Amino acid sequence: MILEQFKLDGKTALVTGCRRGIGKGIAIGLAEAGADIIGVSASLEENSEVGKEVRACGRKFTRYACDFADRTALYAFIAKVKAEHPQIDILFNNAGNILRTPAAEHPDAFWDEIIETNLSAQFILAREFGKEMIARRAGKIIFTCSLLTFQGGINVPGYAASKSGVGALVKALSNEWAKFGINVNGIAPGYIATDNTQALRDDPVRSQAILERIPAGRWGTPEDFQGVAVFLASQASNYVNGSVYLVDGGWMGR
Repeated sequence: MILEQFKLDGKTALVTGCRRGIGKGIAIGLAEAGADIIGVSASLEENSEVGKEVRACGRKFTRYACDFADRTALYAFIAKVKAEHPQIDILFNNAGNILRTPAAEHPDAFWDEIIETNLSAQFILAREFGKEMIARRAGKIIFTCSLLTFQGGINVPGYAASKSGVGALVKALSNEWAKFGINVNGIAPGYIATDNTQALRDDPVRSQAILERIPAGRWGTPEDFQGVAVFLASQASNYVNGSVYLVDGGWMGR
């Protein structure tokens, strides 16, 4: 039965950047489909809302805190997860940051932080958990990409470069790992009502211009990602490799 292929019962998903926004929505969606969730964000409190909602689905939620801009902290986190959770079936690389400054004024510190968090850390996580998926000949890795995987953006050169790199990483890893039964894919959000877009939504001129271009006529929500996330994490996507799915209300088709 086709709906059986979307079930994630017995699976464990590691979701990064899950405290709020898209990551929170994805974690809850995966839990509703049956997966236990390992959640990590730069700060994730004991009684987090995402933890409460995952547990309300009858699933386990284990929390970690890690600053992905800190390479030493990242490796310590990976070691701890591997020691405490022998098998990660689904890796959802969602964590990311954005710092806005015109390119001519974009400092090295901004560039380094964004590239480290949004690209380098994502590769390291995929490599370290991916090698174990290779040994098992099974696994799902999903990256959160961006419209700026395809476009340049304004005043976010580091973010645009990092997300372009993530899109290329989806294809590079898929080319090497598909033969081992590992599906590597990405989701590219459009303009979503999250903390990352607060500055845009607060700017009446930019906000109106954005909404006028979106055929769906609204900002997206974290819940808009649950369906495609479950699909890419499940056996329903077993022949889907190296693809980046747009969830943008039609922005890129305009």
